[in-house]
Amino acid sequence: MKIDEKNITKAENITVEYFYNNTKDRFKIKLLNEQVGFEKLIKEPNLHRPGLPLAGFLELFSHNRIQVFGNTEMRYLTNLSEAERMKSLERFFKYNIPCLIITNDNSPTPEMVLLANKYKTPIFGSDYTTTKLMYLITDFLDDQFAPRLSIHGSFVDVYGVGMLFMGNSGIGKSEVALDLVERGHRLVADDLVILTKKGEGILMGSGTDLVKHFMELRGIGIIDIRSMFGVRAIRFQKRLEVIIELELWDEKAEYTRTGLDDSYTTLMDIEIPYVKLPIIPGKNITVISEIIALNYLLKHYGYDAAKVLTDRISKKIQLKNEEMNRSIDYFEHDFE
Repeated sequence: MKIDEKNITKAENITVEYFYNNTKDRFKIKLLNEQVGFEKLIKEPNLHRPGLPLAGFLELFSHNRIQVFGNTEMRYLTNLSEAERMKSLERFFKYNIPCLIITNDNSPTPEMVLLANKYKTPIFGSDYTTTKLMYLITDFLDDQFAPRLSIHGSFVDVYGVGMLFMGNSGIGKSEVALDLVERGHRLVADDLVILTKKGEGILMGSGTDLVKHFMELRGIGIIDIRSMFGVRAIRFQKRLEVIIELELWDEKAEYTRTGLDDSYTTLMDIEIPYVKLPIIPGKNITVISEIIALNYLLKHYGYDAAKVLTDRISKKIQLKNEEMNRSIDYFEHDFE
C-alpha cells in the first residue's frame, strides 16, 4: 500500500509568546522581567546551557536556541564582581537569543533584568530542577517541530493497539469505528487524522482541535462521541501500530491466508504493520479488527500462531509418525 505523503508539514519556528502561553501552566513558568521580545522566534527544538559563552568563549555559541541558566550558571555569575558580571551578561545579551529560562527557583541578578529589558529578551523562571525542566521543554518543542502528515481515515484504540482504518470514501470506516466504540474501545479521531513523527520509530495520531471527537455518519449526520458515550470512549492521542485498509472483495486480488509473511507499509520512513481487509456481506469487520489487535499483541510478546502451527506440522512430518493423518486421538471409555 502506498500512502500519499504530499501533505507532510513541519513548523519552521514558533514565537516566544506561543511558547510561554503553552508552557506557563504546564511547567510552572513565570515571567521575571518586562513583557518584551514576545515576538521573537524560536527556530530550534534544542536547548542550550551557556556556561562557556558567559565565560567569554563565543565561537560555538548556539544563540538561536532557548538559553537555560541552572545552579551552575547562576553560581558563576554571583561569584563575579559587579563589573565582571555586567561585562559577561552584556556580551551574552548582545546576541539575539529568543529567551532565557532560570531554573531551581533562582532569581535573576539586577544586571540580568536591566540588560534583558534593554535587549528585549524575556526572562522566565521555574521551580523545577534544570534536568526536569529541560526534559519537559525538549519534549514540548519536539512536538512543535516534528513532521506532521494529514490522512483521511478513522483512528481507534483497540485493546491498547492504535489502529488506523483507511479505504475509499463510503467504504464504512466511520461505521467500523463507531461499532468498536460501542463495544468499549476508544476513538482517537475520525475523518481527518494528524500523524506526528516522534523520535525515529514512533508515529502519534490525533484529531484536529476543531473536529476532535465528532463523527459524520452517512444518512444520520454529525454525532459527538464524547457526549454520547462519555469520556471513557475517547482518547486525545495514540501511537499508530497497525494500518487496516478496507476494500470491497475482489476475487482477482490476493489476500493472506496463513499470516506467515507480515506486510508493512511505510509512513514518514517508519514501517507500520499493514492488513488488507476485504469486505463482503455478512463479514463482521468489528470482531475481525479486535482479533487483529489481539494477534498484534501476541506477536509483540513473542507468540506467532502461524509460526507455531507451521513448526508443529514440520515436526510431525520429520517424525514420520504412522498416525499423522489422524485429526484427533481416540478417547478410551468415551460413551457419549
